[in-house]
Amino acid sequence: MNSQTLTSPDVVSQPARLRSDLLAIADLVEPGWRVLDIGCGDGALLEYLRDRKQVRGRGIELTEAGVLACVRRGLSVRQGNVQEGLADYPDRSFDAVILSQTLPFLDDPAMVLNEMLRVGRTAIVSFSNWGHWRCRLELLFTGRVPVAIDLPQQWYESPRRQLFSVTDFARFCRQIGVEIDRQIYLNRGVRIRTGRFKNLLSTTAVFTLNRRS
Repeated sequence: MNSQTLTSPDVVSQPARLRSDLLAIADLVEPGWRVLDIGCGDGALLEYLRDRKQVRGRGIELTEAGVLACVRRGLSVRQGNVQEGLADYPDRSFDAVILSQTLPFLDDPAMVLNEMLRVGRTAIVSFSNWGHWRCRLELLFTGRVPVAIDLPQQWYESPRRQLFSVTDFARFCRQIGVEIDRQIYLNRGVRIRTGRFKNLLSTTAVFTLNRRS
């Protein structure tokens, strides 16, 4: 796997309205790109990319509240299911397809990632890392399944999600023929240099993905 780790200073200035992983995703998007954000929520990332990088963006969002919020921002967003909404787009319709903090909720992540890489030249994903050392200690000493540090949610709350780590995801990508290209690791919203201990030290990961050549 050909991987390049992106690093930055310990303190990162960021707008209060944009989540840290969304800001990291924005740094991976080139000006003027055609972007599709699936599960785009209230459209904060698409608005940021439009205003800061002149991106031509579209979104797919399941909830009516999210779609209405996007419309108020003047964004082009359709209401639909993440796992079905990609089928309507032809091959290479976008430069990048984004999936932020949604992977754990998918019934068929392999299908979605393959569709993202069909529709876009590259895919950008972010997810919480349950391999972080605090999650490991909580499970060890309390016997309870931990919550994600950056996006806390109890196991019984809707929507339900599957727990996985950075190492789990890297292995999954190899199994489905997807290559991890660029990587950004965050700890409580701050970008960190992880070296060999990315699964132990990061609370959130942001990856760009491509087809394995």
